[in-house]
Amino acid sequence: MKERDSTVRMDHMPTDACSLPFLVFSLFPFFLVLFSASLSGSALASALPPVDSQGAALPTLAPMVDRVSPAVVNISTTSRLPAQQSPLYRDPFFRFFFDLPDRPRQRQTQSLGSGVIVDAERGYVLTNNHVIDRAAEISVTLEDGRQLTATVVGADPEVDIAVIKIPAEDLTAIPFADSSVLRAGDFVLAVGNPFGLRHTVTSGIVSAIGRSGLGIEGFEDFIQTDASINPGNSGGPLVNLRGELVGINTAIIGPAGGNVGIGFAIPSNMASLVMAQLIEHGEVRRGQLGIAVQDLTRELAQAFGMEQFRPGVVVTQVGENTPAAAAGLRSGDIVLAINEREIRNSTELRTAVGLLRVGDEVRIRFRRDGAERTVTARIAEAPQERLGGDRVHPRLAGAVFGRIDESSPLYGRLEGVMVLDLEQGSLAQLGGLRPGDVIVSVNRMPVSSVDEMAKAARAGGNRLLLNVRRGEAALFILLQ
Repeated sequence: MKERDSTVRMDHMPTDACSLPFLVFSLFPFFLVLFSASLSGSALASALPPVDSQGAALPTLAPMVDRVSPAVVNISTTSRLPAQQSPLYRDPFFRFFFDLPDRPRQRQTQSLGSGVIVDAERGYVLTNNHVIDRAAEISVTLEDGRQLTATVVGADPEVDIAVIKIPAEDLTAIPFADSSVLRAGDFVLAVGNPFGLRHTVTSGIVSAIGRSGLGIEGFEDFIQTDASINPGNSGGPLVNLRGELVGINTAIIGPAGGNVGIGFAIPSNMASLVMAQLIEHGEVRRGQLGIAVQDLTRELAQAFGMEQFRPGVVVTQVGENTPAAAAGLRSGDIVLAINEREIRNSTELRTAVGLLRVGDEVRIRFRRDGAERTVTARIAEAPQERLGGDRVHPRLAGAVFGRIDESSPLYGRLEGVMVLDLEQGSLAQLGGLRPGDVIVSVNRMPVSSVDEMAKAARAGGNRLLLNVRRGEAALFILLQ
């Protein structure tokens, strides 16, 4: 396309005296408009709607952001953690002999995150568990500058959701949306405090739904978005264009700790279910179905006589006196759906069951002998034997051990004893154990119950060699 010549050629302009009045008169309207704009440029600009190059009015999300922002809060926490010390510094004789001063047993740390007010009348704020985990003090700053002290109502590390409470005085809440209707391509906004920059708004789309198997949380059903999420956004809301809560921003994938367009949010439906239990009980009381499963592969599908492969999970074991056994499930059944939700892998099955309450009825659609069937089971409370670590070995004081929980990714995959709870700063924690660890052997003796673990620990005297499975990793921990 040829460029238009916009150069004004002076030799073409009239220069004789008789044409000068005509020129001034013809340009008078232009100078009048220019003069008026110079006197009231800002007022004129504000009166005009934003337009594109064709003169069409442009949309803006500002009114919606104005409604949402008062419900988004900044969360600042102060934690006191045990100071890392050499064992020699804990030896009174060593400190006396070298005249060493006492060192502080605790160190203070601070962190920042975000939250969203979901109940203005009762002052409930939804955030991530990792934002307030181990916090001694929690301070919440509202958009209007008010700083309020919060208390913890309950937290669930498995889903990474926490509920905190602030004084319910002149608060604004965000309504929940049905996250199950989200589709890839829907527009969303993330609001939070990335890098401490309060009330930052970023926009993007839903990149994918139902992301799982990432190893970030115990139960995963993430919304993936390219709306920019950075450190400090954790716990903040992901909202749709109506200003409704569709997710709680939780994690990112970024090689340098910053956003590269891959962020994850906990769906609002999952957050709402967990929140209800936290408010009612202060914790999530998960039940059990009583089955161990593995992912269905094409080879297994052929072995089970499936003419056409479809994703699912194969039941490998049915526990005695469990809801699954009462419903009639058997080893070899292929589970296809839970409560009409399609199940494609064992992670999705564990998430679907893990979000149910004790006493809830669950419809299980499965395939057996070439035919699809549906049964109903009632989620039961999981029997749990618990044993304090001090009763197993002095070096394990502060830990609580029991059977592998059905919510663990390792459930049904191996035998061992799980670390159910761990006191911060205890000997067991300082020795290297973590909540969720599964101990498969003690002093090279396989263990499948707390009784076997206690016997193996006593046989080793003061020396304790633990073979531990932590997620997909395996390690040895030596305590002596």
